[in-house]
Amino acid sequence: MEEHLTYLKNCMSQHGIDLTDLQLEQFHTYFKILVETNKVMNLTAITEAHEVMIKHFLDSSLLAEYVELPKEAKVLDMGTGAGFPGLPLKIVRPDLKVTLADSLNKRIKFLQNVIDELSLDGIEAIHTRAEDAARNAKMRDQYDYVVSRAVANLSTLSEYCLPFVKEGGYFISYKSSDCKEEINNASHAFVELKGKLEDVITFDLPEEEGGRSLIIIKKTGKTPKKYPRKAGVPSKEPL
Repeated sequence: MEEHLTYLKNCMSQHGIDLTDLQLEQFHTYFKILVETNKVMNLTAITEAHEVMIKHFLDSSLLAEYVELPKEAKVLDMGTGAGFPGLPLKIVRPDLKVTLADSLNKRIKFLQNVIDELSLDGIEAIHTRAEDAARNAKMRDQYDYVVSRAVANLSTLSEYCLPFVKEGGYFISYKSSDCKEEINNASHAFVELKGKLEDVITFDLPEEEGGRSLIIIKKTGKTPKKYPRKAGVPSKEPL
């Protein structure tokens, strides 16, 4: 396992992220809990150590290099699943105030276990659907950044995520490098939800593991209160 952690440290360092021994140990513990829990719960199809280091830990963390996140910024990871990208971001940037949200309570229990084992402060895992959380005044319009590595199309993700971004903040969607058509198809949704495409940052993961894009959408005003629509509608009838 040590060679995989050394590889992760070297990859991070090449991107300007210098991991401490504590952070390396946190990634190691996260990996062990992820693989062990995955035996009884479907968290990820990627469980081989080397792949996890690249496709989950490094990929999730690179936002911290490519986007200048202010100190103690409030970050919501909507539809976090097994904690990606929110948990790795918290490990590499302990100052961030991170909320992990997911609709499956089993995943939230897993994430809380990881948080406890890693002794992380300033992070919470909450069981909720985006449609319900958006009606909560403590969450709507409250976050500097909302991030998502979910597989839904960009129009649907924007409807689920932009309501939580404060004006002037950002929704950042992790996508493959081939995302031009998806961005074009979501252009109406951006306008309707009071967002504006600001940038698309592309990069390649090591060892030809694929190209990635960070689609950066700035919140320009308050999202109309009717969004997000009721469960299932944003995916069946994208804006």
